[in-house]
Amino acid sequence: MTQNPPLTTENSNLKWGIIGCGRIAHRFMLGLNSLPGNVLAASWSRRAETVDAFVAQYGGKACTSVDELLASDIDAVYIATLPNSHAEYCIKAFNAGKAVLCEKPATLNLPELDEVLAVAREKNILFMEGMKPPFFPLYRKLLDYVEQDPIGRVGYVRAGSSVADIDREHPNFSYELAGGSLMGIGIYEAYLAISWLGATQEVQAMGYIDDTRIDMFSIFQTKHEHGYAQVYCGFDLHGKGDALICGTLGHITIQKNWWNPAKATIDYLDGRSIEISEPFTDGGLNYEIAHFTDLLRTGQLESPILPHEMSRGMIAMIDEARKQVGLKFIGE
Repeated sequence: MTQNPPLTTENSNLKWGIIGCGRIAHRFMLGLNSLPGNVLAASWSRRAETVDAFVAQYGGKACTSVDELLASDIDAVYIATLPNSHAEYCIKAFNAGKAVLCEKPATLNLPELDEVLAVAREKNILFMEGMKPPFFPLYRKLLDYVEQDPIGRVGYVRAGSSVADIDREHPNFSYELAGGSLMGIGIYEAYLAISWLGATQEVQAMGYIDDTRIDMFSIFQTKHEHGYAQVYCGFDLHGKGDALICGTLGHITIQKNWWNPAKATIDYLDGRSIEISEPFTDGGLNYEIAHFTDLLRTGQLESPILPHEMSRGMIAMIDEARKQVGLKFIGE
């Protein structure tokens, strides 16, 4: 991909706009406010009272339409809506010349993501999916450690989480907004499997859908270029939420909650056990935001840590799992 000239902003501040002012947008602001050189300039949400309250808390201007937000003096957009609207807002932002950090999953399905990526390439604009685990200090430290002291060829990944205490009013339970455990949680496990094992070659999935019309629990195993994975996700059972990565010379346990990683243990075949600990601050989204702003300031169009092909692989895996579970969204 062609590199853009480095971004220069007045007073070195990078000006952000936010589309959607729900729960994840508040977590985003916790991270953004911890990063010097970033400022919230404009926000928009479908409900006027929501954006007004958001702006009263964090500053910037409240916009009455997404078009007003995209016409504002902003450098980048964070899309904090649900997956059913991600593609639409990404493309609108690209057409307005704005870089995009889009909450996971990047789009409803792979065809939508390919459309988004095609427009990003055409407009020569930075796009990155908001997948937080690979940017956490623990995860970066873990990768650095096993590069120097390998666990051998990795051939198996096991991970999962089922969270039984989510408020039933949470958008994850909305069929119309493309909710469900595969979209909300399973996408994390898809990242872990692909990042350690390579491209997905086969998916075997099963799960159940209740009267909400979304999957309440799903389990799937996958065959990859370099091995196998077994993962689960759900909303009505209480799962542990750790991760296991097995190699020929040892295995890694990322302790719960593995997608907000702070502790890991490496057990080697020779009997050694290494503990790695690296706490995170400000909610954890600050690390992906910092990476994105570095990309934007240096004129990059794609993250080397979370490249577009990784996003394609993750949503393709979820597409196939949904197909086998029987979860088809409106318009598909």
